Amino acid sequence: MTRQDLRKRGAALRERLGVAVKDEAVPGFADFAAEVVYGGVWDRPNLALADRMVCTLSALSVLQRPAELKPMIGGALDLGLTPRNILEVFMQSGLYAGFGTTEASSAIAKAVFVARGLPVPAEPPRDDTNEALDARGRELMGRIHGERGRQGYAAPDNPITGALFPSALRYGYGELWFRAGLDDRQRMLCAIASFTVMSLEGQLRKFSQSALNVGLTREEIVEAVIQTGPYGGFPRALNGLAILSAVL
Repeated sequence: MTRQDLRKRGAALRERLGVAVKDEAVPGFADFAAEVVYGGVWDRPNLALADRMVCTLSALSVLQRPAELKPMIGGALDLGLTPRNILEVFMQSGLYAGFGTTEASSAIAKAVFVARGLPVPAEPPRDDTNEALDARGRELMGRIHGERGRQGYAAPDNPITGALFPSALRYGYGELWFRAGLDDRQRMLCAIASFTVMSLEGQLRKFSQSALNVGLTREEIVEAVIQTGPYGGFPRALNGLAILSAVL
């Protein structure tokens, strides 16, 4: 495929996603982005467009890029993601980047939903006990991570990390991973994309191995990291791929 062909494919995909071409601050940037971002990354095989969108929304929310996030939310709706899917991406990635990112990104999303006349289903009230959340969190962590779920900061006998990790277990694994709107596979994509753009190498190493336990293939995990390149920067994506090359 020539560069011109790749550029045309990328421009068509960008149009499909509804990402408008802005006035160019740098001459030739629109063609460059069509070729590199949309033709070179978005149009790669081995990861569905909807999955690429989950990764992209996670990355943009973590990085707090509102100008890029707003049109991408529209593109996510056009690909078939629901308002609840999109909000849950921001909820999941907020566990890693801070829940202020959840609030900021969700406000942008809700403005897009209102403009399109799309309702957002309410989350039914949850009255699980702390004991139930803890048990569910331990079960999920064991199922996803295996022995890695009891190592490092997750070690049950670590008196320092033990001051915080029980809350991560209860509310992260026991609560967030069981919310409606995303399945385990999609939440894992959120985690991988978030850890890559945040350069959280230890977490990426752990979760990239665990991703195989929720139905992601090796190729999909690699593509999830590659998808973050245009948004978090190619060096971070390459560092993430170096980790994958060591653990997969």
